[in-house]
Amino acid sequence: MINILPDSVANQIAAGEVVDRPASAVKELLENALDAGATEIQLIIKDAGRSLIQVIDNGSGMSDSDARLCFERHATSKIKRAEDLFDIHTMGFRGEALASIAAVAQVEMKTRLHDEELGSQVIIEGSDVKEQNPCTCSPGTSIAVKNLFFNIPARRNFLKKDSIELSHIEEVFRRVALPNYNVAFSFHHNGKLLYDLKGGNFAQRIASIFGNNFSARLYHIEEQTEPVSLFGYVGKEEYVKKVRGEQYLFVNGRFIKHLGLSAAIEKAYNELIPERTYPSYFVLLSVDPSRIDINIHPTKTEVRFIDEHVIFAILRAATKKALGQFSLATELEFNPSPDLNFDPVPKGYTPPAPTVSINPNYNPFYNSGQHGSSTPSQKSIQSQLRNFWNDGSDSDGDDIGGGSGGDSDSDSDSAPAKMPSSGASSLPGEASRQTAHDDSYATTLNATQNPPFQYAARYVITTLKSGVVVIDQHRAHQRILYERLMARREAAQPSSQQLLFPVNCRFNSSDSELLAEITPDLQKLGFAIATLGQNTFVVTATPPDVHPDDIQPLLEQTLADHKSNMLQRHSDGDRSICLSLARHMAIPAGKVLKPQEMQQLIADLFSCQVPDQSPSGQRIMFIITEQDIAEKMR
Repeated sequence: MINILPDSVANQIAAGEVVDRPASAVKELLENALDAGATEIQLIIKDAGRSLIQVIDNGSGMSDSDARLCFERHATSKIKRAEDLFDIHTMGFRGEALASIAAVAQVEMKTRLHDEELGSQVIIEGSDVKEQNPCTCSPGTSIAVKNLFFNIPARRNFLKKDSIELSHIEEVFRRVALPNYNVAFSFHHNGKLLYDLKGGNFAQRIASIFGNNFSARLYHIEEQTEPVSLFGYVGKEEYVKKVRGEQYLFVNGRFIKHLGLSAAIEKAYNELIPERTYPSYFVLLSVDPSRIDINIHPTKTEVRFIDEHVIFAILRAATKKALGQFSLATELEFNPSPDLNFDPVPKGYTPPAPTVSINPNYNPFYNSGQHGSSTPSQKSIQSQLRNFWNDGSDSDGDDIGGGSGGDSDSDSDSAPAKMPSSGASSLPGEASRQTAHDDSYATTLNATQNPPFQYAARYVITTLKSGVVVIDQHRAHQRILYERLMARREAAQPSSQQLLFPVNCRFNSSDSELLAEITPDLQKLGFAIATLGQNTFVVTATPPDVHPDDIQPLLEQTLADHKSNMLQRHSDGDRSICLSLARHMAIPAGKVLKPQEMQQLIADLFSCQVPDQSPSGQRIMFIITEQDIAEKMR
């Protein structure tokens, strides 16, 4: 009943752990090239790795016998004894990668030692060696993996579409290229050059992958201790993201995933960044190989540390030191404002005595709009809202003041948030949807002479006919913007604002391809985006709610959300983009609002089709009735 599996079947089973998608094969081949001492590595991909994965390096190369032997299972030059597993200085060591790849693909390898005139060519198909011949080739190794999973159709059918598989390959490429910044890398996909990285320092490598402007977002971090030496960069507080993005942690040149050490960095940002936001970081750790265990999983991204608690404390302290050293330094020390360059007072000059002017007609209980301002009075606004809430009828949007967009700045000392306007910036017909909300709100809500107020710079509170309603301002604004964006998507000519000065935006290669892919969807929402050059786009128009300064970070967050949705939920593309834009354009918690802005937010919210739930399904408001209050007072 018990049989010994053939090597070909055993290799295919092993391939299921080592090579689950094209990106896994790319990782193994790039790491082999690094272990061979290569200083120049080329990666050539076709059809997101389905048709071809080729890695060409100028490393040490192999002899004829090694060229054949390297495809056998557990054939390795890295270790000889079990004790060597705790003294690993190379990227690979198990000897499973090439055997696993050759079991599920058609492989052609050419390799040559530097002191030999001829090299060796090996052709393998599904673990069967078809040919091995002498050949002429450059010193080093070129290995081409063709038709991945050709003999396992079920595995091939599980591959995602090309854009997703390519994003996985690019992520693997970045994880390998970042710590090996002294090695030159190039990356071609379908004949197009995506990356051309020259050897240099770590900062140059980060900038060449993520864009030259990315280096301005980082602080330098460095610490030398006996348990660990660390070096790299952590992101500035103002550039945190709402999704995990550029977070790279390396140990001895190997990318790792370690929840504890990642938490050490993120905890250093406590009280410096909003909740559920994440900083970028690029940190290289050097640890004695005998103090770590990397032989846990075939992908070798999970490691264990003997001194984990010590390393955690050191990494957290080093991050806090970097944030304190650079972020708390006064800006005047480096960028003095020209406004502070005062001319000397002339000799004999006597300044005039200060005077105080008093407006005897000023009344603090009336809105400033009644004294010469174009802003309507508080009483007028309340009257309109009372009529709207009681009758369920449409209030005149043009009479209710407000800005034209959502301000993403969370600094409460800055200009007040720009609220969405119900007037010119709205689509024709949007105001007519104000009666589409649930009838229960139309009969329950009842504005009074008491204006709304803000609590904890996060909640807007106003009175009802039977009690009090508490509204989450960020979620409410999300709902408002989401319904507007969805309406614009269906409009024949979506409303758009032309920019006085076009904005150039630069992205990394994978984000550039994704942005080009979703540009038609963004155009339906009012964006005008054109390709300017390699990985650079020019934005000439945006939806009315977008501020020009927010365009680059808004598109970055939208791309990050869209990639996450594609990889995890496979949600509707248009809805996903509208949801992402609404989330990042909405006024944040912590933004202080003016009374008229709160009135506008309330009016716009109850003109929505679903005023009580955010687009992502979160609760926007709750009502405290008079009975609830009475029960609490017992």
